[in-house]
Amino acid sequence: MLEIVQAGGWLMLPIIACSVVAAAIILERLWTLQEKRVLPKHIIAYVRDWMMHNDLEPEHLQKLHQSSPLGQILAAGLANRHEHRDLVKESIEDSGRHVVHELERYLNSLGTIAAITPLLGLLGTVIGMIKVFAAIMSSGVGNPGVLAGGISEALITTAAGLSVAIPSLMGYRYLRGRVDALVVQMEKEAWKFLETLQHQRAGASYRNEAAEPIKRRA
Repeated sequence: MLEIVQAGGWLMLPIIACSVVAAAIILERLWTLQEKRVLPKHIIAYVRDWMMHNDLEPEHLQKLHQSSPLGQILAAGLANRHEHRDLVKESIEDSGRHVVHELERYLNSLGTIAAITPLLGLLGTVIGMIKVFAAIMSSGVGNPGVLAGGISEALITTAAGLSVAIPSLMGYRYLRGRVDALVVQMEKEAWKFLETLQHQRAGASYRNEAAEPIKRRA
């Protein structure tokens, strides 16, 4: 392996560095973007229970915000639960934009690696061919060892660049699709939350209106 790296020339160093970074990003995002970490099922049950019992203390909202990306969105809505529906929706959307930005962290870097590593391999190919033609100009075609060295460098860097780019692109596409799917699910949960909050507020308003005549008679 070391001989292959050495034969590929100095361009093998950035290609290897890109492979290490790409592997780290893919592993980190696969861990972070697990559904149970982004959309924990128990969060929804907790929020509904707190809303039903009117037990929304500040420590509950803080715990909810720190629990998961979905918790951040719901906590933003609960913090403004006494405001108008449009303001609650706006706060949820604003929090959602920040959450999506966090979910997409490092994906642009992974996409960049998938795009530049074939170019690095192509650059190695060009450099190797330049060495081949330089050897031909200086000593003719009678030294096959020099020619083979340049051709070998060209082929090795091309193969290395493609070997890094292909899995990086696959990882980028998969993770991008995973983020999109998680965002759709979070939007559904946020909509359900808004509907639940609206029904609760409507029920509370109805109970207050029904209790008002009783108070007057008393």
